[in-house]
Amino acid sequence: MQLDETQFLQRKCKIGEIDVHPTENALVVYYEVEASILGQTGNPRHEEKKDCQKIIRLRSLNATTDISSLAKKVVDECKIIHPSKLPEVEHLLMYLQNRKMPNTKLDKKEKKLQKPREFLPFEGMEIDEEANINKIDDYIELLYESIPEKIKGSTLILHLARNSDNLEELLHNETALGALARVLREDWKQSVELAITIIYVFFCFSSFSQFHGLITHYKIGTLYPDNQNFQKEHEKTLKKYQSLLVKQEQLLRVAFFLLLNLSEDTRTELKMRNKNIVHLLVRSLERENQELLVLVLSFLKKLSIFLENKNDMAEMETVEKLVRLVPCEHEQLMNMTLRLLLNLSFDTGLRIKMVHVGLLPKLTALLGDDIHNHTVMRILYHISMDDKSKSMFAYTDCIPQLMRMLFEYGEERIDTELISFCINLAGNKTNAQLMCEGNGLKMLMKRALKLKDPLLMKMIRNISQQNGPLKQLFIDYVGDLAAQIRKEGDEEFVIECLGTMANLTIPDLDWELLLKEYNLVPYLKDHLKPGSAEDDLILEVVIMIGTVSMDDSCAVMLAKSGIIPALIELLNAQQEDDEFVCQIIYVFYQMVFHQATRDVIIKDTQAPAYLIDLMHDKNVEIRQVCDNTLDIIAEYDEEWGKKIQSEKFRWHNSQWLEMVESRQMEDAEPFLYGDDASVQTSTASSMLRMVTSTCVMEQMVVLQQRTASAQMNLSSTVSAPPDRNEITPSAPSSQVHFSQTHISNSQPVQMFYIRCLLFITNFNLYLSGTELSTPMKQQI
Repeated sequence: MQLDETQFLQRKCKIGEIDVHPTENALVVYYEVEASILGQTGNPRHEEKKDCQKIIRLRSLNATTDISSLAKKVVDECKIIHPSKLPEVEHLLMYLQNRKMPNTKLDKKEKKLQKPREFLPFEGMEIDEEANINKIDDYIELLYESIPEKIKGSTLILHLARNSDNLEELLHNETALGALARVLREDWKQSVELAITIIYVFFCFSSFSQFHGLITHYKIGTLYPDNQNFQKEHEKTLKKYQSLLVKQEQLLRVAFFLLLNLSEDTRTELKMRNKNIVHLLVRSLERENQELLVLVLSFLKKLSIFLENKNDMAEMETVEKLVRLVPCEHEQLMNMTLRLLLNLSFDTGLRIKMVHVGLLPKLTALLGDDIHNHTVMRILYHISMDDKSKSMFAYTDCIPQLMRMLFEYGEERIDTELISFCINLAGNKTNAQLMCEGNGLKMLMKRALKLKDPLLMKMIRNISQQNGPLKQLFIDYVGDLAAQIRKEGDEEFVIECLGTMANLTIPDLDWELLLKEYNLVPYLKDHLKPGSAEDDLILEVVIMIGTVSMDDSCAVMLAKSGIIPALIELLNAQQEDDEFVCQIIYVFYQMVFHQATRDVIIKDTQAPAYLIDLMHDKNVEIRQVCDNTLDIIAEYDEEWGKKIQSEKFRWHNSQWLEMVESRQMEDAEPFLYGDDASVQTSTASSMLRMVTSTCVMEQMVVLQQRTASAQMNLSSTVSAPPDRNEITPSAPSSQVHFSQTHISNSQPVQMFYIRCLLFITNFNLYLSGTELSTPMKQQI
C-alpha cells in the first residue's frame, strides 16, 4: 500500500463487559478496538480488530467510601465506559467493598512474586487521551518542547511501556529511548514529576532481564549519584532553615517577653492592642517551640480579660488553634492553655465553639488529672451553663466520672465547683437518666438526707423536674422528704426538699395520705403568713400547695384548713412580686376545678375580685393564668360570670370611651368654673349620653330612609345598597360605628326602632354605673 493512497486511520472502541479483579480492588473493563485504514474515497482499505482490557485500580476504596461518588468519578475519568453503565459500576464497587480479601499464605507468596511493573500508578499519570503505539513519533516530538509538554509525552510513553506487548517495539525505537535518557539527564532537576515518569519507563524495562542491557547502555544508573548530591543539598538547606527558625523563635520569645513586661501599664497595653498585638500572638500559636508557646499563651491570657482583646481572639479563631494543644505532655504549656480557655469560656459564643471543635471529650478526659482537674472543672461548668451544650455531655464519660467523684467525698462537704457542675447537668433529661442509672438516685438521696446538704438536694430537685419515668423513682423517697420538712432544720435544705416534692406531679402518689401522716397542712398554712419565714421558703410552700391542689381529696382538706384566706392575705402582701402573684393565681386555678375549694373561693372570699383586677396585669403569664381561672369561675357562677363579662367589655372598649369622654370634657371646659371634679364628671357623662343618643338617632334616620326604599321594592330579592355619599352624619369623628344590619322585607321596621331605643337606654344606664343584665350587654 502506498502512502499517498491512504487518507487517514479510523479507530473505534466497542465496550464489552465490566468485571471485578479477582485479587485486587480493581475493575476490569473488556473492550474491542477496531482499526480501519481508509483510502481517498473513504472506503476501508484494511481493517483489524483486537480484544483489549483496561484495569482500573481503586486505591481509595475502603469500608467508608461513598460508592455513588466513586462510581461517578470512575465513569467520568474512564472514557471507555459509557455513562449508562453507572448503575452497573456502582453494583460492582459495592461488591468489592463488601468482598473479604483472602489472606492465605499462598496469596502472600503470590503477592511477593507479583511483577514490579504492576505497581499502582502514581498521582499525575492520568491523561485525557489514550496512548497509541502508532503515535509514538508524536510523543517523541513532545519531548523537545517545554516542561509541561515533556511531562505529557513521557506519560504517554509510560502508558505504552506498562503494556508488556509494547516493550519490544519500544526497544527498537532508539530515538524514543535516547530522547527519554537525554531529558532525564538535562531536566530532572527542573521537574520531579518528569523525572519520576521517565525513570518509571525504564523501570518497566528492568522488570525483564533481557532488557537490562538497554538500561546500562543509556547509563540510567549513573544519575543516582547526582540524585544523592541533590539529596545532600536538600538536607543542607533544611538544616539551614531549621537553624534560622530556631533563631527566629528565640527572637520572638525575647521580644514577646519584653512586651509582656511593658504591658503592666494599661496605657502601654492599649497601644499594643492598636498595633494588632493579639493577631501576632495568635499567629504564633502555630509554631512548635514549647517555650515560645508558653510565653504566647501567658500573654494572651493576660490580654483576654479585656473585652476588645477577647473579641480579637474570637475573630482570629484562637479556640481552633488551641485544640491541638489539649492534651500535651508539657505540664506548663498544658496549664497555660487551660487557663486561657477558662478566660475565653466566659463568652457564650466561644463556649459553643469549644463544643463544635471537639474540645468537650478532651476536657472530660482530663477530669481525672489531679494537676489540671480544678481548671478543667471550671471550664466544663461554664459550658454546662448553655442548655444546648448540656446534652453533649451525655456522649462523653463525664457523668460517670462526676458520680464517682461525688461518692468519694465521704462525710466531707462536696466541692462547690463539682456540685455546681452536677446541678447544671441535672437540668437535662438525658444526663439525669445517666445519673440515676443503677443505684445512682438511691446513693444521692442517702447522702443528701444524711449530710443535710442543700446543694446536693438541689441537684436531686433538678432531676425531679424531668418528665417521664424518672419521677416514678421518687415515690420511695416521698416519706423521707416529708419528714425533713417537718423537722424544720436548715432552711435552705427544707426549701430544696419542698421544691423536690412540688415537682412530683405523679397520678399514683397518694397526697392525702402523705399530708395526714406527716401533718403537713398546718405547716403549710403557718408558713403562708407574711414574714413567717424567708420569701424563698414561702414561695416553695405556695408551689407545693399548687401541686397538692391537683388532688380532689386534698382540695377538701385545704378548703377546711383555711389556707385559701391565707393565700389571699399573702397575695395582698406580695402583690409587687410577679413570681408570688403568678404562683398564687395558679393555686386558685387548680382549686377551682374542685367543688369544695371552688365554693370557698367564690362565696367566702374576694379572690375573683382580685383576679379581675389582675386580668390586665403587665405580666403575660399572670394575665394568661387569670383569664383561664376567671373563665372557669364564670362557667360555674352566673353572678360572677356577669361581672367578669362586664369588665372584659369595659376593658375592650376602654380606649373609645376614654377618647369620647376626654373630648367632651375639653369642649365643656369653657363653661366650667372652679375645680369641682364631680361637676366635671357629671357634665362629661351627660354630654357623652347626649352625643351617643344623637349619633344613634342620626343612624336611625338614615336606616329609616333605607328601609322605606327597601319596602318600595318588595319584588326584589335583594335590595340595592344605599349610596354612601348620601350618608352625611353631623356627629364628630368619634361617633359610634354600628355593624351593618340586614333588614329583610318580612321584618317589621318598628322592631328595629325598638332595638335602637333599648340600646340608648342601656348605654345611658351603663354610663351612670348601673349593673346591666346579660341581654342588655348583648344589646350594647
